[in-house]
Amino acid sequence: MLDRTKAPKTHQINSLELPKPDIFYLDNGIPVYVTNLGTQEVVRMEMVFYAGRPYEQKRLSARSTASLLKEGSLLYSADHIAEEIDYWGCSLGTPFNLDTANITLHSLRKHFGKVLPIVADLLKNPAFPKHELKAFIKRNQQSLKVDLTKNDVIAYRKITEFIFGEDHPYGYNSYPETYANVTHDQVLEHFHTFYKSNNCAIFLSGRIEQQEIDLLNLYIGQTLSTGDIPFQPLAKPSSTPQKVRIKRPDSIQTAVRIGRHLFNRSHEDYTGMYVLNTILGGYFGSRLMANIREDKGYTYNIYSTLDPMAMDGYFYIGTEVSPEFLDNTLIEIYREVDLIQNKLVEEEELEMVKNYLLGNFLSMLDGPFNVSEVVKTIVTERLDFPFFNKLVKTVQDITAEDLQKLAQKYLNTEDMWEVVVGS
Repeated sequence: MLDRTKAPKTHQINSLELPKPDIFYLDNGIPVYVTNLGTQEVVRMEMVFYAGRPYEQKRLSARSTASLLKEGSLLYSADHIAEEIDYWGCSLGTPFNLDTANITLHSLRKHFGKVLPIVADLLKNPAFPKHELKAFIKRNQQSLKVDLTKNDVIAYRKITEFIFGEDHPYGYNSYPETYANVTHDQVLEHFHTFYKSNNCAIFLSGRIEQQEIDLLNLYIGQTLSTGDIPFQPLAKPSSTPQKVRIKRPDSIQTAVRIGRHLFNRSHEDYTGMYVLNTILGGYFGSRLMANIREDKGYTYNIYSTLDPMAMDGYFYIGTEVSPEFLDNTLIEIYREVDLIQNKLVEEEELEMVKNYLLGNFLSMLDGPFNVSEVVKTIVTERLDFPFFNKLVKTVQDITAEDLQKLAQKYLNTEDMWEVVVGS
């Protein structure tokens, strides 16, 4: 009998392996990465198109196309699609990321073949109704007007604009007039240019047998055609970091963003910076949190983050504070940055962070859907499958000296933009 009065024994995590997916190709050449795990009779299919901001010809055409894709097709109206998906107990989404546009379908295995024809027709004969485009523009204009009253939103928009540049796909910001300039022709052009079989990858996870592969090939493998995909390499940011103050009188909270241009996951120093960022502000027990929230009480939340995209990346520290605590908060942030550059991380703290990260990796491998998410990141960011093992090994082996060198290389304050929005 299990004695629930006794806690289970703790032990070190010594081995973590990412299950390698099986790879199939549909008749039209689309690669399918299959993570066949778990015991539940469920299927998750995610189609990923390299059709995000770096590829768009007009601003917001990528997001508009992805958002409007499930609003109807030649055979199915938007209402009919919603009713069918709901009737079969499925979910269908079209999430949009900066780099990719995705179609995500969750289904019971026994109903997978019932809903795939809907996805196929959306890709073969999308309607993109003009009235839905008008509604999309109006919704986002209203939402944006609300967002632009929030200091934290303004600070985030500004620091990414400063880091990458206002004309860069990762740096430009949308405004109500940007949405107003989106046209039906731009949406159609973006779809017909980038939603191609040679610009797509599919990630299938759950209980997967040959039946699911055959259904996928029957409906999706006969739908998309190939074609040339135009792309211009992204320019490297070249701006000089500055301190920027944006005054918004009578603000209750002042938003702070401090950050710099960095790199994506393929960079040789990414895995080490992943650990360094965690120590500085990447989890609830981080140094920024322990000092500025728990000890000083200046803020409810403070964090640092690495934000890698497929082709670039950046680092930033973020928080919101009352105006009277702003100066002291900035002093303490830079003090923590200086400390991590000039004093070795103690062994006890380093071991705690290592164990925390290894535990996170365990959750990333918990279940077929989570594993498929890791596989998707590796494939869409054009990494090698050993990347996950490299990340694990870095966490296990990195030293305090390694971390100090990275901090001295990448956390110099003269390389940081500082954006403050508030009273």
